[in-house]
Amino acid sequence: MSLLYKLSRNRAPKLAPAGEQNTAGADARLVQLKAWLEGLNLVQVASSRPASVDASFRRYFRVDVLPEAQGQHGATLVAMDAPPERENTAAFVKVDELLANAGVTVPVIVAQDLEQGFLLLSDLGTTTYLQALNPDNASALYAQALSALVKIQQYSEPGVLPEFDRAFMLRELNIFPEWYIGKHLNTTLTPAQDAELQKVFEAIVGNCLAQPQVFMHRDYHSRNLMWMDENNPGILDFQDAVYGPITYDAASLLRDAYVSWDEELVLDWVIRYWQHARAAGLPVHKDFDTFYRDFEFMALQRHLKILGLFCRLNYRDGKPLYLGDLPTVMEYVRTTANRYRELKPLIKLLDVLEQRQPDVRYTF
Repeated sequence: MSLLYKLSRNRAPKLAPAGEQNTAGADARLVQLKAWLEGLNLVQVASSRPASVDASFRRYFRVDVLPEAQGQHGATLVAMDAPPERENTAAFVKVDELLANAGVTVPVIVAQDLEQGFLLLSDLGTTTYLQALNPDNASALYAQALSALVKIQQYSEPGVLPEFDRAFMLRELNIFPEWYIGKHLNTTLTPAQDAELQKVFEAIVGNCLAQPQVFMHRDYHSRNLMWMDENNPGILDFQDAVYGPITYDAASLLRDAYVSWDEELVLDWVIRYWQHARAAGLPVHKDFDTFYRDFEFMALQRHLKILGLFCRLNYRDGKPLYLGDLPTVMEYVRTTANRYRELKPLIKLLDVLEQRQPDVRYTF
């Protein structure tokens, strides 16, 4: 079995090295955060330095713990700055508790000020899955990540988290025509083209809504999972968790926008997850072919959103780094859509918009 894989270009690690100096500047939010940290009397505020690069409005700073508190909290902690008008810090606190109760590794909340949007968290380290993964350890690391995912899904119950419903899915899908087609390709769809695209969206959404529903992280991938010495992986960036299709997080992990693997290997990992989930009593489809179709439709919903989202990050938010990941995501989109008859109009549309020759493949 092939172990070929590729990392997307321009990959800066999500977490900065522990010794990196603070480059954030003396902005008002940082001044407020430091004042709050001073009042806690737990950390050496002057040691604060950037801890991550994030696609949202959140920022993270690693700080050294005062010697007298290191026995309880370790050598470093991580301070989160989440502007309350932009970010839902209360949701982070709620989901952190849910995931901890499910038995997976998440940051311990040492201190919080929800009104200001500040949290002080235990430090899960500086090595992401994206940095740690290689052909020799990938199967073991993914097995650990999928095992943690099964624990989360087993702990699921309705009515606790927001629902990933039809309106939610379509809202995400429509980021694709607005930002990838409209802004990135500088193209306006004709009424006929838009109608064909909406039919594809309906096929995707119909499949996803029919899937069993569980707790769903929404960004369960290599930049949000931390390599740990024990209790691997550490899980981050879960504040947007919802109640949604059971295949979503497995698709997010195994069809990652930042690292891609030989398809035969990914198929093996999907089978292993499906077997583990069935053994754990989760409501995955008893027929693997049907489950894999669900997995692919769910991944396509996510990848169409990501194409638009990465373009929005560039054109609206001034974060061009993510454009380097578009080819990986588009390869996933084309490969999946080429396999299913009801998704074929998407390929035809992309061929016209991107002025490409049609790619003829077998359709199931």
